[in-house]
Amino acid sequence: MIEQPEIFLAARQVRERYGNASDMWLWRREHDGDCGFPKPIRINGRRFWRLSDLSAWERALEEAPHAMAS
Repeated sequence: MIEQPEIFLAARQVRERYGNASDMWLWRREHDGDCGFPKPIRINGRRFWRLSDLSAWERALEEAPHAMAS
């Protein structure tokens, strides 16, 4: 089986993924331990999220929609 390469999204791309969310929305998700939002990986001071982690978080929200803070 061929493994797919890991895809990383920059903060701008993550905000776009969630309806052009603000940087404050993203910051709140990042710092709210209860919502289960994936932690970013920092590379040269920039934040990146694994697409697979974001997809897993979205699936968890579908199973328990009350888990996402507004």
